[in-house]
Amino acid sequence: MSQTYSVSLEKIIENHNLETVYLPKPADEILITTAEINRPGIVLTGYIDYFDSLRIQILGWTELGFLRNMSDDERDRALGYWLGLRPAAAVVTRGLTIPDYFIDACEKYEVPLLKTDEETSPFLAALIAYLNRELAPRITRHGVLVEVYGEGVLITGDSGAGKSEAAIELIKRGHRLIADDAVEIRKISDKTLRGNSPTNIRHFIELRGIGIIDARRLFGMGAVKPSEKIDMVIQLEAWDSTKAYDRLGLDNEYVNILGVRVPAISVPITPGRNLAVIVETAAMNNRQKKMGFNAAKDLMVNLGMEAVQPEDKEVDIWKN
Repeated sequence: MSQTYSVSLEKIIENHNLETVYLPKPADEILITTAEINRPGIVLTGYIDYFDSLRIQILGWTELGFLRNMSDDERDRALGYWLGLRPAAAVVTRGLTIPDYFIDACEKYEVPLLKTDEETSPFLAALIAYLNRELAPRITRHGVLVEVYGEGVLITGDSGAGKSEAAIELIKRGHRLIADDAVEIRKISDKTLRGNSPTNIRHFIELRGIGIIDARRLFGMGAVKPSEKIDMVIQLEAWDSTKAYDRLGLDNEYVNILGVRVPAISVPITPGRNLAVIVETAAMNNRQKKMGFNAAKDLMVNLGMEAVQPEDKEVDIWKN
């Protein structure tokens, strides 16, 4: 059974600078559990089938104008249909004046009422994006997440493989650290993963022989970033002379994280290999592939060889 996440109404109010008109209880005790948003137009006509009371309700010119044109009895009945279902909260947009009868109805049915000066569509988009991030399915995995040339690179491997050392070298080369040791990965959409660091270890890096360092204080604010999308995974592994490593890069390897396929490569570790340079090159090559250029295919064509159809392979980087 999938885990359900929640975000408090207090955090939503703070993040979107909402004005509180009425709260039945403290905002930090009111939890929102869905990123879906609703505009209650049809519910005000009395059709309440399929109504989801967990959703935040958004009202703009249309909804308030519809209520304003009703008789008192019709309006009371419409608000009873809707607010009687106890929706999670109601937000009035555009800085519109909220009629007293609407405030009274929210108080009667104990529905939180908020207000924003933003226009309806931009506010809807911003709120949905925020809730998608806060309520996204997530897992925490061992690894290092860095931003390299705008690409989010998740570096994985056994303890002592050199992940943190590679991160330090990348920081010195102008790239940015997102997370070391533990990476919280969130599924923002069916095609997008975003990674960040748990709050209590954010910006810290463990280096064997030196100890814990604070990358933000040591290298400056430009060396860190709070979160980044995950564009590729690089698995560091000890060199195995019996293993056949990919030398052309014709096949496409992927790792499945929360149902999202992410390009992945395995990099064997041997003494003297500059991992930072390898990660930089892999990041740039991954960007080129996304733009439709594959160096291995071009080489095959230049050598007069028939282009080979790449094979997609799913790999397991976290063997539990």
